[in-house]
Amino acid sequence: VAAIRNMGSEVLMDGGTYDEAADVANQKMNDLDLTMIHPFDDPDIIAGQGTIGLEIIEDLPEIDTILVPLSGGGLISGVALALKTIKPSIYVVGVSMDHGPAMVESIKAGRIVEVDEQPSLADALVGGLGRENHYTLNMVTKYMDEAVLVSEDEIAAGMVFALEEHHQVFEGGGAVGIAALLAKKVMHLGKHVVIVASGGNANLPTLLDLTQNLRP
Repeated sequence: VAAIRNMGSEVLMDGGTYDEAADVANQKMNDLDLTMIHPFDDPDIIAGQGTIGLEIIEDLPEIDTILVPLSGGGLISGVALALKTIKPSIYVVGVSMDHGPAMVESIKAGRIVEVDEQPSLADALVGGLGRENHYTLNMVTKYMDEAVLVSEDEIAAGMVFALEEHHQVFEGGGAVGIAALLAKKVMHLGKHVVIVASGGNANLPTLLDLTQNLRP
């Protein structure tokens, strides 16, 4: 947030949940005649994220399984649509934290489900689908083959594994795919597996603490 403000942007902090914040944003949009750029439920956003899938299959045509962080569904919708359009047999796995997985609960119910937002190492994945959802719920329902939920301990293990074994820093939301593999939670794994690690915005003191606590 500080970095955004340093670029000269105005940042308004309001609402106790994602849905409440979205309500405030929509009201500001109407009051001030602003343009809303939705973070995930937007065709252009989904298409942009789909280019990740195009780059993956260009570099690894033999891919047969992909693990993608799952929250509002924009990332997995774009990636899955791109990959399955080219190679329909690719097995798409969405991975979320095990408390408050809004998309997973909404798919089960066949409608938008509001969940309790709880603190998580995968804080980028916390939040609901909004009061209305025009694209991602239907797309994730259609293109995702399996949903996996990981615990906080498993997310921590994924973050530490990435740091110690690959010298890569991933935030919790970016490490959920690694967590799912380490915990052996994916039902159907192929021979050529790709993990989308969608963020490196990790809190370094937290990461160091996790590293110390998980060492034998």
